[in-house]
Amino acid sequence: MQSCILEFDRFRLELGPKTCIMGILNVTPDSFSDGGKFNTFETAVSQGIKLVNDGAHILDIGGESTRPFATPVSEQEELDRVIPVIENLSKQIAVPISIDTVKSAVAKEALNAGAAIINDISAFEKDPAMADLAAQRDVPVVLMHMKGTPETMQVKPDYDDLMLEITNYFESRVTYAMEKGIQKNRIILDPGIGFGKTVEHNLVIINQLEKITALGFPVLMGPSRKSFIQNILSENSRTPVGPDSIKAEDGSLAAVAASILKGAHIVRVHDVEKVNSFTLIIDSIRNA
Repeated sequence: MQSCILEFDRFRLELGPKTCIMGILNVTPDSFSDGGKFNTFETAVSQGIKLVNDGAHILDIGGESTRPFATPVSEQEELDRVIPVIENLSKQIAVPISIDTVKSAVAKEALNAGAAIINDISAFEKDPAMADLAAQRDVPVVLMHMKGTPETMQVKPDYDDLMLEITNYFESRVTYAMEKGIQKNRIILDPGIGFGKTVEHNLVIINQLEKITALGFPVLMGPSRKSFIQNILSENSRTPVGPDSIKAEDGSLAAVAASILKGAHIVRVHDVEKVNSFTLIIDSIRNA
């Protein structure tokens, strides 16, 4: 497997032999799975500490839902949700915090508060100033592929050649990022499971992930509790399978395993404790 070392700020992540786990902390009332569970300061900080204790190597904090058909929130609302939490957690945990946002003003304040990674689902398209900020601060960035916006992405997504369109998009956005001054060794790619994709599209991305890892960058995968897992399981169940069900979590583990075996370096998940034990076994098999 292609491996690399990501060194930044006071952190060092070895990506490759051991799967890097990014724990999800949504400080929102409306995220598709855990919306409303951690949208107070106290519950968010407590959950962040738990995710790190459970084995998260990165803590990804977001204050704006990106679920299908989600409506954007104001810059101030997003700041109010995430900044106090980042300020508190950055003083308590020893792993890097990633800010999940498309707004450069939010990312800037998050970095000032102690975050060390920018996770931009729009790959700098929503706010071009984000690329300038990332270059200036010399932080790792996650560039994700999404067709449309959260409000429109699941309205009949269609591709002539799914993997070619995604790889071409990444090549374009990487070129843009590097022209802005972002170093190649600071770029992570996320093909955007569930962001403007059908069930079949998501399955193809996982099955053909080597076409993305071949671009030469670390790859992040976020299949955790996504609707394609729920849909597949619901078709084979007497009752619908929701995002917080045990079946969805088990299905997520299967998608995580396939992603790792296909070359993913980082997996973004909700249930860090279970995934941590799971990836130890998958990594042992992969490295045997």
